[in-house]
Amino acid sequence: MLIYLYFMYSGFICHNGKFLLSDENSLRHDNRAFCYGDALFETIHCLGTEPQFIDRHWRRLSYGMSVLKMNAGNDLTLEIIRNYIEKLLNKNRIFKGARLRLTVYRDQGGLYTPEKNSVSWMLEASALENEMYELNPKGLTIDIFNELYKPVNRLSNLKTNNALVYILAGLYRRDNSLDECIILNEYKRIAECISSNLFLVFEKEIITPPLSEGCISGIMREVIIEIASSSNFSIKECTILKKDLIEADEIFITNTIQGIRWIGAYGDRRYFNFVTRKLLAELNRKAFEN
Repeated sequence: MLIYLYFMYSGFICHNGKFLLSDENSLRHDNRAFCYGDALFETIHCLGTEPQFIDRHWRRLSYGMSVLKMNAGNDLTLEIIRNYIEKLLNKNRIFKGARLRLTVYRDQGGLYTPEKNSVSWMLEASALENEMYELNPKGLTIDIFNELYKPVNRLSNLKTNNALVYILAGLYRRDNSLDECIILNEYKRIAECISSNLFLVFEKEIITPPLSEGCISGIMREVIIEIASSSNFSIKECTILKKDLIEADEIFITNTIQGIRWIGAYGDRRYFNFVTRKLLAELNRKAFEN
């Protein structure tokens, strides 16, 4: 079993417990993540050398490995990952905010049918400009990506290395000078955004698509649902249609690296960020408490 921690831009990575320079080639040509997308990943926010919400990330990763029939054995545990995260951040001298990506992939062997289910892992780290979560000063402009729809199945909620729908949505975003795109599921209902989960605010009620609509089971999605529930908001998971975007008072999106970002415009519709600001303050309080 391999574990691979890697630094995306410069510095060191850690591959199976070994620290290497990030530009060293440590992967085989028949790596299954490269050949078949046979991999999962977690993107983790750190404060200092402390990974935020690491227990939740580990739970989601473990569930994904069970769905994909990967066998981590005793070489990949939460304590092992936590230990190497701290070592990697210290080795790269990243002592404030950090973005980490932990990739777990099935070991080489076989074509579509694997020869074994053991896994390897990799972690990369890069410094963030801000240690705390900060609200975007200008609201994001969004639109709906209609060129491809996301399937709804057992894999839909997992963070796998198969990201083609997000890549095409990202190209659509770039080509149309947008800040973000909404991705629809196969039933042409709203699922999520390119790298974030989506929330709509109607006065004191907040709604978000349920996992059954095909969205990623986001860690920050889970945290914000808890924060909203404890902040006297009514939070509901329900089907969201295009018309709901027009009727909402606010729209915000969430992910573990950027926290909460507010949407300023969808077509001719403009939005406020009153609820978003309140939730962000509670998120920072919760993050620093952890």
